[in-house]
Amino acid sequence: MPDVDVQRRFMAAISDWLVTLPHDLKILYEAAAEEDLDRGTRELAIGAIIATIDPGHLPGVLPGDFVNHCDGVIQLRLALSRIVAPGGEFCDAFKERFSEFYETCADDLALCEKALPEVFKWLSGKTDQLTTLEYKGKKVAQYLDDLDASELLYVAGLEFQTEYEVDEDVLADRLKKASTVVDALKKRRRADRRV
Repeated sequence: MPDVDVQRRFMAAISDWLVTLPHDLKILYEAAAEEDLDRGTRELAIGAIIATIDPGHLPGVLPGDFVNHCDGVIQLRLALSRIVAPGGEFCDAFKERFSEFYETCADDLALCEKALPEVFKWLSGKTDQLTTLEYKGKKVAQYLDDLDASELLYVAGLEFQTEYEVDEDVLADRLKKASTVVDALKKRRRADRRV
């Protein structure tokens, strides 16, 4: 069990990430649209978008509950970290464009791993599978190759941002203990292992 300071820092971080999720999602859309990034990287961005706007790909999702997005905010960071991991001119330029996000990304992920090692390992493995997701009957690659599909995903993202109702007030009322997030993530991991 992580120490109290790690839990406190993790809860502060996850609260911030839940509030900034709609903004952070835009970075994934930018990565998907960035033609200078390689195809696999762009597909990873599309998969992470799908996982964020449609958390139903994981078992145990309760509609309208902010804990549905706790795994998503971690997975989003894992995906965006992998998007720039190859380095090189284009990855470095993308990282520089979103320097405020990337400035803390590595430390954020290290904190997650320290606070929830088993859940972090599970989400890391799920991140490897993001490119295999489907959304509204279409595979990840179709959202890059088909202009209509790409527009559908863009509109779905706008709808997600409009309907997303997690803010500081919601979290202040409902996110008082680390166990709220930790238990939900562990439960989701157990359910996923059974599927």
